[in-house]
Amino acid sequence: MFLILPAVYMHANAQQFDKASYYEVMRNGSIEAIDQQSMILLASSDENKDAYTGALLMKKAGLIKGASKKLNVFKEGSKKLEARIEKENKNAELRFLRLMIQEHAPGILNYRSDINADARIVHNSFKNFPPAVQAAVLDYRKQSNTLQQLNF
Repeated sequence: MFLILPAVYMHANAQQFDKASYYEVMRNGSIEAIDQQSMILLASSDENKDAYTGALLMKKAGLIKGASKKLNVFKEGSKKLEARIEKENKNAELRFLRLMIQEHAPGILNYRSDINADARIVHNSFKNFPPAVQAAVLDYRKQSNTLQQLNF
C-alpha cells in the first residue's frame, strides 16, 4: 500500500528547521508561509517545536477570516505555547515568542499579562541567545514598545 502525501508536506519535510527562517515568517509571513513553516516543524525533532508551532498558529489567527475561527486558532496556539512555557519557565526564547504575540494580541483576548516579565527575561538573556535569535530580537525591538525601553 502506498501513502500519497501532499506536495507541501514532502517539500517541507525536505527542509530543516531554521530559526532565521522561522523568525522571518513570524515577522511578516503569509498564511501559506506559516503553513509551510508549520510543516517543517512537524517533521522537526526540536524539543520546542510545539511552542514554535503555537506561536505560528497565534500569528496565523490574526490573518485568517472569521471571528470564531480566529479565536479557535489563537486558543489552539496559546495552549501549545503556554504548555511549553510551563515546562520551561525560564526559557527566554519561549518568552520572546510569547512577548511578540502579547504585544499584538487584541485586548479582548486578555493575553497581555506577562509582557513586562517576558521583556525583562528576554533583555537579561539576550547575550545567551544564538545569533539568529539575537537578530530576531533586535529586529523585533524596532516595533516593540516594551523592548525599546530597555538598553541592549
